Amino acid sequence: MNPFLEMQTFIAVVDAGSFVGAADHLDLSKAAVSRHVNELETRLGVRLLHRTTRRLSLTAEGEVFLLRCRELLADLEEAEAEASSASDTARGLLRVNVPVSYGMRKLAPLWGEFRERHPQVDLDITLADRVADLVEEGIDLAVRIGTLSSSSLVARKLAVARLVMCASPDYLDRHGTPDHPEQLRNHAIIAYSYWSGGDEWHLQGPEGTVSVRVSPCIRSNNGDTCRAVAVSGQGIVMQPDFLVGDDVARGTLVEVLPEYSASELGVYAVYPTRRHIAPKVRALIDFLGERL
Repeated sequence: MNPFLEMQTFIAVVDAGSFVGAADHLDLSKAAVSRHVNELETRLGVRLLHRTTRRLSLTAEGEVFLLRCRELLADLEEAEAEASSASDTARGLLRVNVPVSYGMRKLAPLWGEFRERHPQVDLDITLADRVADLVEEGIDLAVRIGTLSSSSLVARKLAVARLVMCASPDYLDRHGTPDHPEQLRNHAIIAYSYWSGGDEWHLQGPEGTVSVRVSPCIRSNNGDTCRAVAVSGQGIVMQPDFLVGDDVARGTLVEVLPEYSASELGVYAVYPTRRHIAPKVRALIDFLGERL
């Protein structure tokens, strides 16, 4: 009995959609693939796959088990990669994709320190707020902020950012300060175009979760632009503390509804695979995890 081989075979059958396809992928006979899956189901005491003459499909138990198999095998691959590359020197070209505002404010001051630690690594840093296709564009690592969509990419959480609702003193003098999220409906809102919640803001407050649909008068796909428009007195903005924290400290922006908060945003290092992580990628992940 080889549990890892059985799990690998089960995953291959699901991914290929057939026992024949899995056999080709694994370079095994179809009989061997069938035997591994049958032995796995027998050992677990549950059916993982519905089999018909036309197609295969996962049972409810199979769907749950598939996720755990992928996680376990990915962890095993990562452990092996870490052990095999522990003594390797980080070197070569490292292509990194980061969000514009976060990249300028939080990451730009760190690149020199990283190069001092790893002088054989050459950095190619692209700033963009769009979600790049890492595999298609040949990017080694991306820094992403917010809720990650499910994908084949691997993510490590580096930090968190608190969302702050704020407006300029001039705007609040002219339009009043809201004392409940419902009043945001009647205010000018400056919205970030890539906000995952769209125009529905979900806030946690004394009475629990409050959801309010806002009506933005200005939208931008750049957080610094949203911040600047808010400073100029055009409305209420909700942006991460790394963007508006200094303005709030100086008083050029005033936090509104401080007793209500949106979910914190995770800051993640995202890379294409756990398999054989290059030392240069591992070095940057560890560095950002330490400094952020």
